[in-house]
Amino acid sequence: MKSNPNLELAKGIMLKFAGITGLEPVNKKPKRYLWTDAFAVCNYLELFKQTSDKFYIDLALRLIGQVHHTLGKHRDDDPRKGWISGLGEDEGALHPTRGGLRIGKEQNERKPYEPFDERLEWEQDGQYYHYLTKWMHALNRASEITGDLTFNDWALELAEAAHTGFVYPAGKGKIMYWKMSIDLTYPLVRSMGQHDPLDGFVTYSELQETSRDFGKSSTPGLSKEIADMAILLSGQSLATNDPLGIGGLLWDASRIAQLMLRGELEYGDLLETVLASAILGIDFLTKNDPFDISADYRLAFRELGISIGLEGMEKLLEWINQNPDLFNKNEVLLKSVEKLVDYMPLAKQIEEFWINDKNRKSRTWIEHREINMVMLATSLIPGSFLLI
Repeated sequence: MKSNPNLELAKGIMLKFAGITGLEPVNKKPKRYLWTDAFAVCNYLELFKQTSDKFYIDLALRLIGQVHHTLGKHRDDDPRKGWISGLGEDEGALHPTRGGLRIGKEQNERKPYEPFDERLEWEQDGQYYHYLTKWMHALNRASEITGDLTFNDWALELAEAAHTGFVYPAGKGKIMYWKMSIDLTYPLVRSMGQHDPLDGFVTYSELQETSRDFGKSSTPGLSKEIADMAILLSGQSLATNDPLGIGGLLWDASRIAQLMLRGELEYGDLLETVLASAILGIDFLTKNDPFDISADYRLAFRELGISIGLEGMEKLLEWINQNPDLFNKNEVLLKSVEKLVDYMPLAKQIEEFWINDKNRKSRTWIEHREINMVMLATSLIPGSFLLI
């Protein structure tokens, strides 16, 4: 049987990641970071799917446990101890996501009486909504692949905690904060993430659909939270020229289409809007050819957002062509996906650039090593991340 070079490279990357972060061999104080670990869980699940080697399932489940017991608890340098939910040790272990999950930044969070410093805030802990949704998705994929509903239950509990913590009434409507304190009691950054409502809307819908697939009653489930996100999403501009943001739009587009295929959502208009926004962004971005400069002036993980998203476009085109009635024979939608498929060489260009050992010795790769590693691996084997 001919070996798959992408699979072999992804294996090597993810085994190295396990070693340097304290996953394999196990370190008593592992280095955990929520965004990075969400991608890593999906990668280990995909490696298991492609190899049938249970070692990778073990890594995925061990990583989930480490994240919960590290980022679900207060920091070592915090006078507070135990689960950030406030639950006792045993109860917290049964419901590790009920208080949300820390980001995993090196510095402690800003206290409510301390002045805001935009530069410093990037280095300080707390909770990010868009990191929490990535972890919800990773947990949900673990349920889908292992058949264990526990992970979906934890994802649902995390969705409820995140929604309660980040979404607030404002006049006759709602607002969202971008970053909250570790215990979700006060906002650290009051502005709203541009794509947070979209990400929440799609992720909540994904979790609820999986819960139904397992035969669990979904009434009321996340219906209220989904309705809140729909309101926040209404009228929100989604277009961006940030490569990671464009990638996020493409990831969500793949999930929206799959929800439609599963018969629960008829979101053709939303899918069309998301894809049109992604095209606006990628057209604008590529006009200036930002991918033709040295590695020291590029951020791999942001670029890899686009390549991961583009890797899903051929499958999306296949779904549309195979289900014309479901997608309402929408010519605009079809042309949008065809245009994005035409950008596939860009995905390969980005991957090949960061596969090059010389470019992985650059300052920008080394400074963001773990996140760069896992997102490169995801771009090489994107199946379990892009599926729901």
